[in-house]
Amino acid sequence: MSFASLGLIDPLVRTLDALGYATPTPVQAQAIPAVLARRDVMAAAQTGTGKTAGFAVPLLHRLTMEGPQVASNCVRVLVLVPTRELAEQVHDSFKAYGGALPLRTHVAYGGVSINPQMMKLRKGLDVLVATPGRLLDLHRQNAVRFEQLQTLVLDEADRMLDLGFARELDAVFSALPAKRQTLLFSATFSDEIRAMAGRLLTDPLSIEVSPRNSTVQKIRQWVVPVDKKRKAELFMHLLQKKRWGQVLVFVKTRKGVEVLVDALAAHGVAADSIHGDKPQPARLRALERFKAGQCKILVATDVAARGLDIDDLPQVVNFDLPIVAEDYIHRTGRTGRAGNAGEAVSLVCADEVGLLAAIEVLTRQSLERIEEAGFEPEHRVPATNSAGHIVKKPKKPKKPRVKDEVSTIDVRFARR
Repeated sequence: MSFASLGLIDPLVRTLDALGYATPTPVQAQAIPAVLARRDVMAAAQTGTGKTAGFAVPLLHRLTMEGPQVASNCVRVLVLVPTRELAEQVHDSFKAYGGALPLRTHVAYGGVSINPQMMKLRKGLDVLVATPGRLLDLHRQNAVRFEQLQTLVLDEADRMLDLGFARELDAVFSALPAKRQTLLFSATFSDEIRAMAGRLLTDPLSIEVSPRNSTVQKIRQWVVPVDKKRKAELFMHLLQKKRWGQVLVFVKTRKGVEVLVDALAAHGVAADSIHGDKPQPARLRALERFKAGQCKILVATDVAARGLDIDDLPQVVNFDLPIVAEDYIHRTGRTGRAGNAGEAVSLVCADEVGLLAAIEVLTRQSLERIEEAGFEPEHRVPATNSAGHIVKKPKKPKKPRVKDEVSTIDVRFARR
C-alpha cells in the first residue's frame, strides 16, 4: 500500500515521500480513508506510530480540495492538545505535511502574548492547534469564531482530563457547532475518555492497532530498586557506568527537577530543565538545545511526556514514577519511536511500590528488577505478583523484648 493509493493529492504524496514516509503505518492506513470520508474516528495507537499524520494528512487534503474559503476570525479545523509542547509539535507536523499547500495554520497556547495569535486569526485559519485555556481566552475576546468549523480533533484527550481541563473542554464543546466531524487520537484511552467519546462521536470508526494501554515492544524496560535519598547518586553512577548519551529524565515535581539539575551541576554534569514554572521561551530553548544535541540531559516534569518528538532518543529515565499510571506509557514512548529500539529505566524506592504496581496492572507486564551493586536499598521495595499487585511480606516472629529478658535475669539473681 502507498499513500497515493489512498487517494491523496500529488503535492501531499510528494511531500510525504520527501519526508521519508514510504508506506502508511497501520493507524494511517485505517484512519486516512475514514477521515477523508468525514467519519468520526476513535483511534488508539502507541506513541511513535504516526497517528498525527493519520489525521493531519487527510485533513490537509480535504481543505486543499475545498479551496480557500475561510472567513475572518474563523477556523475550519480545530486541534485541541493538552500542553504547549505538544501544540508546537502537532503544528510543526501540519506545516511539514502541508508545506506545498496554500493553507493558513497557526498555534495558540498560554504563557506567551495573546496579541500575535489574535492577529493571525483576523484573516481566518484553515487549521488552528490550541490548548483549551488559551482557546477559550481567544473565544471570549471574539478573536476566534466557529461558524465554519468542520472538524474537531482531540489529541491526547486523556491527558487533558488528567491536567484538570474537564470544565474547559465542556465550555469548548458547547461553543462548537453540533454538526461536525470529531476525531480522537491517543496512545491510551481511559474509561472516562471512552465515556466522553460516547457523548461526542457519532457512529465512530474504532481503530486499535496495538493492545490497549501497551508500551512500545522494542523498548527495554527495567527497574532499579534504591533508597529515595540515593536516587541522584545512583543516576550519576548509571550515567557514567553505562555511558549514556542523550537522556530524558522525568521527575515528579518542579522543585525536584531543579534539585536534580543543581546536583548534576555540582558534579560537573550540565543539564537543561523544563517544567510549568519556566517561561515558555525558556522551555522552547531547552527543548531545541536537547533536540539539536547541544545538551545531552534534559530533566522534566510530565509536561514533556507528550510533546517531545526526538528521532532516535535512546534513553528515558524515570527518576520518579508518575502519579498517573498512564503517564508511564507516554514517558517511555519518547524513546523507541518509529520502530527504533530504546531503553526506559525506573529508579524506584519503597514508598513508590503502589505506583509501580499500578503501572504493571495497566501495562499487563511485570517489570524486571535489577539491583545495582553498592546501591542495594535498606528499605526494600516489596515484591509484586504477575498481576502487578503488591505481595505482602510474611510477618516475622516477634523477638523477646529486652525489657522482659532483663526482668527474668533480675528475678533469677533475686532468688539466689
